[in-house]
Amino acid sequence: MSREGRIKQKLFTTKARRERAFLVGVGSKSHDHEWSLTDSLHELAYLARTAGAEVVGTLTQKLDTPSPTYYVGKGKVEELVEAKEQTPYDTVIFDDELTPRQQRNLEDVLGVKVIDRSALILHIFAEKARTREGKLQVELAQHQYLLPRLIGQWRHLERLGGGIGTRGPGEAQLETDRRLIHKRISLLQQKLESVSKQRSLYRKRRKEWGIPVVALVGYTNAGKSTLFNVLSKAGVGVEDKLFSTLDPVTRRLTLPTGQRFLITDTVGFIHKLPPSIIAAFRATLEELDEADLLLHVVDITHKNASHQCLTVEKTLKDLELEDKPTITVFNKLDLVLTSEEEFRGLDTAPYFGEEVQLPGEAVVFISAARGWGLDSLLEKTASHLWTPD
Repeated sequence: MSREGRIKQKLFTTKARRERAFLVGVGSKSHDHEWSLTDSLHELAYLARTAGAEVVGTLTQKLDTPSPTYYVGKGKVEELVEAKEQTPYDTVIFDDELTPRQQRNLEDVLGVKVIDRSALILHIFAEKARTREGKLQVELAQHQYLLPRLIGQWRHLERLGGGIGTRGPGEAQLETDRRLIHKRISLLQQKLESVSKQRSLYRKRRKEWGIPVVALVGYTNAGKSTLFNVLSKAGVGVEDKLFSTLDPVTRRLTLPTGQRFLITDTVGFIHKLPPSIIAAFRATLEELDEADLLLHVVDITHKNASHQCLTVEKTLKDLELEDKPTITVFNKLDLVLTSEEEFRGLDTAPYFGEEVQLPGEAVVFISAARGWGLDSLLEKTASHLWTPD
């Protein structure tokens, strides 16, 4: 063996090994009827890969009511144990939010880390947050998620003491941690309240200036940031991953007519978005409330485009924004059409995968990546913002 070969034999990679994730989904009456169990698990796998994990297997079960002990039935838990012997995994990810009890019981039986979709999304958000505000919002959501799950962190100490007239060290540590987390949550809320006040003052100045605001909304990975970059030349990072843009960005646009408006790119929505995320991002989402017009960007090539539309509409309704003026922007036409000439020849809504229900409001077809249809989009935007009296 050569000297170079002997050296290579002695070298060890410092690159962290990807976590091997096993996914679990349960189909039940509590699931949204628009989403099939298969589609929901497919998206969970996409989330797991976005977080850097390698998906090594999946398990599904149909239940009218999830088990309060393990979420899935006992037989499925045994299947998970057997699967670990055949296909070793480090982490089990459930497609629905687990109770602290379910999570603890599963970790005891499986001997690996068990998380749910909410924890996975929070992890991705923590990785993507870049601004101080974004980091504050994610940390708040993480602490709110962690608080009810603290009890499982100190069970090993509870066995060392306790009883009548005594207090075990685990219980004492648990109370200490609870106080610390409550204190941290309170501090984060105060900081975010300060951010909210600053945003409120900025919005007040915008109104005084008379500059209208347009906000981009849509399902994650629908192409909002690509559209934002093309229109504003902002250089916002774009990736073929979920939540590639987390922090909101605002830029001023000037039309050829001299009319000006502000455009804001916001965080993408997703199926089963944790309530803690919506609550923590309240200051950011207030930008949507103040917008004069929403551009709902849809990846029309996605097989679940209609379901993604419904998810966004439901989220907007939860935010009490369902009556906000909206233009639906069907994006990514370049993935299914061969040329701009073919695009310009469209006179009806194309059919891709599942049927896309066209909403009653204005609709525009574009390719943000190729710049197709942007003139029509800007014309419709202007007509909504400056309607003649």
